Amino acid sequence: MDVDVDTTAAVAARVAEALPRTLERLKAYLAVPAISCEPAHHADVRRLAERIRDDLQALGLDRARVLDVTPGEGVAMPLVAAEWLHAGPDVPTVLIYGHLDLQPVGEPEWTTSPHEAVQRGDRLFARGAADDMGGWVSHLAAVEAWLAETGGLPCNLKLVIEGEEEIGSPFLERFMDEHPDAFEADVMVLTDCENPGVDVPGLTVSLRGLMEVELVCEALGADVHSGLWGNMAPDPTIALFRLVARLTDEDGRLRFGRVHVDDARKAAAQQVPIDAQTVREGAHLLDRVDPLPVRDRSIAEWLWWQPAVTVIATTLPPPSQKKNAIRRRASATLSVRVAPGQTADEMLAILRGVLLVDPPAGVIVRLETVPGWGGSWLYTPRGPAFEAADRAYVAGWGRPLVQVGIGGSIPFVAMFGQRFSDLPLILNGVLDPLSTAHGPNESLHLGVFEKMLVTNVHLYAELGALSPAALAGGA
Repeated sequence: MDVDVDTTAAVAARVAEALPRTLERLKAYLAVPAISCEPAHHADVRRLAERIRDDLQALGLDRARVLDVTPGEGVAMPLVAAEWLHAGPDVPTVLIYGHLDLQPVGEPEWTTSPHEAVQRGDRLFARGAADDMGGWVSHLAAVEAWLAETGGLPCNLKLVIEGEEEIGSPFLERFMDEHPDAFEADVMVLTDCENPGVDVPGLTVSLRGLMEVELVCEALGADVHSGLWGNMAPDPTIALFRLVARLTDEDGRLRFGRVHVDDARKAAAQQVPIDAQTVREGAHLLDRVDPLPVRDRSIAEWLWWQPAVTVIATTLPPPSQKKNAIRRRASATLSVRVAPGQTADEMLAILRGVLLVDPPAGVIVRLETVPGWGGSWLYTPRGPAFEAADRAYVAGWGRPLVQVGIGGSIPFVAMFGQRFSDLPLILNGVLDPLSTAHGPNESLHLGVFEKMLVTNVHLYAELGALSPAALAGGA
């Protein structure tokens, strides 16, 4: 399809006019509690997948289907795939990735029903509104607008909508193995990332990795009376506290394993509009609690490019199970965010060197690894695909993409990066610092969503104007 500026503008106007209908579709998807980590909701994941398949077919996409993998150990959630490949062999194929599954909603702080989307001001509140339903629904709207206005798309297109991203995409690689045609493309747009502000679009180029370890302290064969043996028997719980304290500096940050950040990334981080107020609002700090001091680094560098540690669980008894005893054993599970470019094995060696020497009070200390690590990811975007993305974002946002990192860990990104290392990977999304993904009162900023609708219209036109050979040469 030959696409001129006027045609693209007409499609962009159509997608903007259809915003109310697009929001109704989004709300209908958000009403399904497709929580992949809870077996009671596995049927909801499949129910939503089947509904999306039917909607993709109704939109005019081909081969809309719900895919499964060969049964094996564990329970695989379904994956939805569809395509439109009528632009011809000289036009690139663009793969759009998103996920339909949700995080659970057990937090009591929700002020609205988490599965009933509610608009307040310029935000739409619901679990999954920004992570990630809004991301890929913005592409459905762009596809619908192109087909309605012109009867076709300016590029070949494939959609892959996963059903288990929120549990670490454990079967995604098997889907790639068993259904390779669903993933064959010339450029990939992965829609599960954050923008640094509601007026500043972000192209994600790095992710921290994730590892978990259990720090165990033991000293006694059984719990003993604290009045009889206190001051002579070592307390494993106190030893545990002291060991965890070894890891952090006076500010509360991991003091070991920090990495060098080059001047270019430092300069880019300084341009990102994340300030102390953004941290205060996004992290829900209490009124008398301040963000950690930045010292000699920017907020963005601390959040994206340096390792971090969090205590996410302990074996310490709750108040209802207290007793005057020295516990024979105490442990804590540590979640460690690994810096981009750093490996989990490197960080594990650092932790062992810090925690397994000179044990407090002579207790026995072990560091046990927990399965399910996610790799870090560091990417250098270059070539015509990213130049095309910049032009699309100028059309939709009024400014080009800003290269950003994400402090979190997204296993599917590292998987795509390894599996399709020769392809351009454009990581974008509809999240912003106040979206509260994975927390209570998750929300989608409607201004961001509307800008993404227009951006996607232009992105298809910009990428469709390139040749598959040019895209391959720039990856």
